[in-house]
Amino acid sequence: MPKIPRDLSGRDLAHLLGEIGYEITRQTGSHLRLTKTIKDQPHHITIPDHDSLKIGTLNQIIKDIAQHLNIEKKSLVTELFKQKKES
Repeated sequence: MPKIPRDLSGRDLAHLLGEIGYEITRQTGSHLRLTKTIKDQPHHITIPDHDSLKIGTLNQIIKDIAQHLNIEKKSLVTELFKQKKES
């Protein structure tokens, strides 16, 4: 399992989440709102648009998304950060 990066920005995370179907639906101040709809059920996630996300914040975002997608957090981390490791 790849490690969760310590230097990930909010925009980078939004881009990675875009690859699994999340779209930026709005921005309020320094926060991005992303949405993904599965079976007519929208899931909203708010991400701080900061240069470097705190690891606790990033961990909670990943945990919330994994729970919504009904997959293990470990699988989501592998899916999201495999590209980062390859580059």
